[in-house]
Amino acid sequence: MRTEDVLAAIATGLWRWDNASGIVSLDAEASRLLGLPAEPLCLSEAAVRSRFHPVDWNEIDGVVNLAVAEGTLAEARLRIMDEHGRVIRTVRSRSKPFVRGKDYHLVGTLQEVAEQLPGTAARTPVTGDWRRSREAFLLDAGRALAEARSTAEVLRVAASLSMPGFSPDGLAVFGVAGDRLTIIGHHGHSDGDEGPFSSMSLDTDYPAAEVVRTGRAIYLPSPDEYLRRYPMTWPLAQRFGRRSWAFVPLVVAGRTMGAWMAAFKHPVVFTPDERSVLTTVARMLAQALARAGVAESERELSLGLQRTMMPVLGPGIPGIQVAARYVPTGGGLQVGGDWYDMIRLPGGTSRTGGRRPGRIALVIGDVQGHDVRAAGLMGQLRIALRAYASEGHRPDAVLSRASRFLYGITDGDDGEQAGGPRFATCLYLEVDLESGTVDIARAGHPDPAVRMNDGTVLLRPTAGGLPLGIDPDTDYPTTRLTLEPGETLMICTDGLLETGGHDLDSGWERVRKLLESHDGEDLEQLADTLVEAVHGPGSHHTTGPLADRREDDIAVLLLSRRPAGGRPQAPRRTLMTIAQAEPERIAEAREQIRQLLHDWADGDQLDSAVLMVSEMVTNVLVHTDGDALLVAEVACAEKSRRLRVEVSDTSDELPHRRHPGEMASSGRGLVLMEMLAHAWGVDPRGEGKAIWFELNEPATGEGCCA
Repeated sequence: MRTEDVLAAIATGLWRWDNASGIVSLDAEASRLLGLPAEPLCLSEAAVRSRFHPVDWNEIDGVVNLAVAEGTLAEARLRIMDEHGRVIRTVRSRSKPFVRGKDYHLVGTLQEVAEQLPGTAARTPVTGDWRRSREAFLLDAGRALAEARSTAEVLRVAASLSMPGFSPDGLAVFGVAGDRLTIIGHHGHSDGDEGPFSSMSLDTDYPAAEVVRTGRAIYLPSPDEYLRRYPMTWPLAQRFGRRSWAFVPLVVAGRTMGAWMAAFKHPVVFTPDERSVLTTVARMLAQALARAGVAESERELSLGLQRTMMPVLGPGIPGIQVAARYVPTGGGLQVGGDWYDMIRLPGGTSRTGGRRPGRIALVIGDVQGHDVRAAGLMGQLRIALRAYASEGHRPDAVLSRASRFLYGITDGDDGEQAGGPRFATCLYLEVDLESGTVDIARAGHPDPAVRMNDGTVLLRPTAGGLPLGIDPDTDYPTTRLTLEPGETLMICTDGLLETGGHDLDSGWERVRKLLESHDGEDLEQLADTLVEAVHGPGSHHTTGPLADRREDDIAVLLLSRRPAGGRPQAPRRTLMTIAQAEPERIAEAREQIRQLLHDWADGDQLDSAVLMVSEMVTNVLVHTDGDALLVAEVACAEKSRRLRVEVSDTSDELPHRRHPGEMASSGRGLVLMEMLAHAWGVDPRGEGKAIWFELNEPATGEGCCA
């Protein structure tokens, strides 16, 4: 005899519930016990649920979850109901869950048991209080809807709600646009099913339209009731095969903003408790949709402001590649004061008489604050900078005029009422596309960085003045550097450096490693890498040493000169000017040499180079009346690399060897050069001179000649 026959003989059925697909398989005896035809069936979870008493089903769900967690049997009593909601028998279920990842199969038996007399039965695990189950469900539903941040998320949450004892398998949210009914979203239908309902007049004889007109819910417990009340639109609903419908108004602040439809494939009588649950869910759904609509409007406004205020870099300019990113991290509308810009300047005439490729200006800045006022000031300042640049002013004059402009619009009564005067940091660069020279004026902004052809990254110190808008008479000195073909220039706001708890120094070291690890070819990829490292999901792995994690907007702009034919073997070079009034920049010159020789094989030679540079620059500042121009270059020699350093000045007085006494404090410069350098000399240069030295790296060094 088969096992199925034995089980049927003792009134025991088998069932299998696939949690992943929501399909419940029943043998013939299990189907009979559930009040269905006595034959093997595969039904949806909702169809099977409709056969159980709602209180029993709600509580057995907790029993099953506990059994899944503990790997034990799930045992419970279940009351079976007919289509009219009457209890026809009580069955005992014993099942075993088989877990596969996050899903499980529940396999077990159903056996009819005699119902005990009222008052004699002990309380079973599944005989609970309907109202307590309803309150727990509403708490969970309210939390889930409150956390949804978009209309799509709200609809997903609504579709996943499992109401105690009855759950719809078809949902639709209707909105209002003028005098038309629209579909905001739906679940449990196929794509395109919403067509007839997507633009329906509010005068249509349709339940959702009537709900919007009257603000009162409509419950249709059967197809006959639907046909009787709405014969004109019944054919539209008939094809979905549902048995019961609830149309509930979505009300916010006393205004009906739409309707929510919950449709069931099993009959629902819509008791007062069930109507109460549906009404409460509709209120929470309406509030969630209203919040999501406001949030989406703010995001759209934010994106519109960003698109308006951020420039379009436009088609490629021959000979260069440009990439930029802007990431707002401030609160509110997600707009702030950071910006970048690229301005095409009038071209000139080349030495041969033809048209030069021209010049461009790169601008990056940060207006104080992360609010709408900061964004507005940023837009005004960006327009002013464009105007001054287009008039042909040099970088120092552009920033001076911009500072007076910002001071003028923020230092009045209006500025005080809006939170006080604001200032802005800014970096303005004028790039000659033919020669690669870059003239830089800086207003309290982080210095630029240059990635050389061999991957070496140098932070290029530049002279600067106060942030814009503080003092209308501030001067902004100009610094010049040369960007060689294949090199990449990076300018950024402090958000790129300090986001994640970093200060400027530790943040720069993080960014330097990213620049050095990149091949320098695809600037778009490099821009994404920089932003992802400090603002993406993995950024928490590189948090800084500071206890206070300060978030800020991020703007970064990359520019690279493209070599004409493949990547050149250009020397590694740095250049800087040390003015008479800035002796403190001698320390920056020493640091530039250390960065330039970061991979030099001989540490003693590195120290010697730093010492000689310090001595050469100091001699210019002490013994002449002019500024010192430092040029340092690492190039390939026959078998290794060679460092050549030149320091030029405008004095025609040549240095000469001295014989300092034991206690003398000066006069040893040329002696040091002769002892430490492989070669050195002094070359007359027009109205001035240049003193230079060379160091040859030991052959064991791994450099550009490898």
